[in-house]
Amino acid sequence: YMNELSGQGNTSLQFDTEFPEVGDVTAEQVSQYLIENPDFFIQHPSILEQLQIPHAQKGSVSLVEIQSEQLRKKVRLLNYKLTQLISIAKQNEKIYRAYADLNLRLLTCDTMADILLALQETLQEELGLATVEFKPFKGPNAFPELQRRLFLEKRFKDSPYFFGRLSEHERQLMFGSQVAESAALILLGNLRDAGILAVGSRNAEHFTPDMDTLLLNQLREVLNYILPTKLPY
Repeated sequence: YMNELSGQGNTSLQFDTEFPEVGDVTAEQVSQYLIENPDFFIQHPSILEQLQIPHAQKGSVSLVEIQSEQLRKKVRLLNYKLTQLISIAKQNEKIYRAYADLNLRLLTCDTMADILLALQETLQEELGLATVEFKPFKGPNAFPELQRRLFLEKRFKDSPYFFGRLSEHERQLMFGSQVAESAALILLGNLRDAGILAVGSRNAEHFTPDMDTLLLNQLREVLNYILPTKLPY
């Protein structure tokens, strides 16, 4: 009991003053905690008012302002990517429609000259490619036999398609003096004996070995169907 006059107790109390030591909290631990508790500042809004984070360009700004700026950057990046995807989709639709119309037009061609004209108008005028040539394996303007065998062995060993850059000698054989920084070569004929359709681009990176061949497969099938009755031999 306490002595009402002296304020001293009649009995002595002993306290354990040894507390467990707590190590320093690391920045990594704080960071991990905030990641695991993203609503921490929502639950403790008063802390945000006291936080001031230096910024190299804007002096001292609040955490909320930095988060807002990061969100704006993400939105701008997403908008840019969305614009790119829309542009690619529109270009793909244009290419698809051009090839679909071309395939139908080819079925109505009467001569090899008509076929080549249809190919040139679609691939050059509509799709912006530089050059379209057809090198037949037979007839008065046939591709030289030796060059034919070399091309088949070098460029068409595993596939009826070649995409990429040609050597200067090959480019001269396929396109003469016309522009062809990169090329697409398509081996035609059900027995690969009709000839080579050669398409050249002004862009050295336009035709690459990893190109998709879905639309070209359709074009090749149509040409293989109509060429036997249109070639002059």
